[in-house]
Amino acid sequence: MDEEVTPQLRAQRRGWYGYAWASHTFEATVVTVFMSRYLPSVAENAVGKEGRLHVLGIPLNPGSLFAYTVAFGSALLFLVLPVTGAIADRTGRKREMLLAFGFLGAASCTAMILVGRTSWQLGALLFLAAFLSYSCGKIVANSILPDIAGPDERDRISSVGWAIGYVGGGILLALNVIAHFFIDDDGTLARLALCSAGVWWAIFMLVPLRLLRHLPRSPIAERPIEGSVLTAGFRELGHTIRGLRAVPLTLLFLLAYLIYYDGITTVTTLASDYGEKELKLGDTVLLGTILVVQFTAFGGALLLGRLADRWGAKRVVAASLVVWIGVVLVAYVLQAGSAVQFIALALVLSIVLGGTQALSRSLYSSMIPAGREAEYFSLYEFSASGTSFLGPLIFGLTLQNTGSYRTAIVSLVVFFVVGLAILLTVNVRKAVLASGNTPPATLGGPAEFRQPVTS
Repeated sequence: MDEEVTPQLRAQRRGWYGYAWASHTFEATVVTVFMSRYLPSVAENAVGKEGRLHVLGIPLNPGSLFAYTVAFGSALLFLVLPVTGAIADRTGRKREMLLAFGFLGAASCTAMILVGRTSWQLGALLFLAAFLSYSCGKIVANSILPDIAGPDERDRISSVGWAIGYVGGGILLALNVIAHFFIDDDGTLARLALCSAGVWWAIFMLVPLRLLRHLPRSPIAERPIEGSVLTAGFRELGHTIRGLRAVPLTLLFLLAYLIYYDGITTVTTLASDYGEKELKLGDTVLLGTILVVQFTAFGGALLLGRLADRWGAKRVVAASLVVWIGVVLVAYVLQAGSAVQFIALALVLSIVLGGTQALSRSLYSSMIPAGREAEYFSLYEFSASGTSFLGPLIFGLTLQNTGSYRTAIVSLVVFFVVGLAILLTVNVRKAVLASGNTPPATLGGPAEFRQPVTS
């Protein structure tokens, strides 16, 4: 049974929601809209559309710079995430770490106003700093979920968190869309929008700063860390990976998640670029569509949370992946200038966008041992973001070799098909019990919940 919702717990939940409200501007404004389009244009200004960037002697298509930057940042997470999880669990200072990563990410975005029309190196470096800060902050935020929500409330609390994040990101994006009608220069608009994301992020970090106090400490917190932080982080990662042998179904879910999440992040990250370059849609259509998605995703996340209360998170996530497959296939056949169809497709996507991620997070949180949340969520993010360079890499290579955004986007279907196939093999109830947790009444769906547990 869930613990009583005390005033302190209620305040902690509001503080946790506040972090989502503050930080989602990075995804909405920086990743999805402005940097995904501005960084390639800056690179093209520097070398020309037919020219090549040279990074460590490797020639790169300037139009693929953003995709490659995301891929490189994801690879760097292999070094950063294990250390983050180890420190969070060992010290128990989740609030302090969340604030540090949040303010660092905000500062990086604010500094993007300095990225000039040919400063592609500065733009890539600042984006990497913000990307790494955001990813590390997400680990810590995810690990707080079991501290503020019991088994029967976790799907709902996770979904509300995602929904509130979309509203926060949507409001700032709306302000930037309005600014689009007053600022003619696209470069100036992009720099101001990127800077505004950092300012917004920093201001609303004051909410978790105030409300996320007195969080429950991990049962293994304050165990001494032997050696350097870096080596200790990788030792803990190795310990966590070895521990997965005792919970093989958790590992199986993690494998499914890292595959389909790779598809999700690649589609959402490059959707604006696809609409501009392949479908030839104007800024008004693209910005308006993305803005509407931010607010409809709010309702979608809440809707999928309610459906999970009835049918179980696994079934709802599986159904949402079928929708993702349909979205990518339809995007492939859209004709240039199909503004109405593009908007309709985006609205369908928005229904499952936040819910897929929110329910995956709550589902995984029920499959991990208590007291090791940050370590296991570092592996969760390590498996997702740390391997999500595959999606942008495949997209970038396909684009570079075929010259077709259409072919590049349809290549991502494989991530959803394979991820769904693996997810369907996971017995959620057995996975929860194997980790020593109590399954909620709806976890895994009514039929699966009735299945007997066998050794």
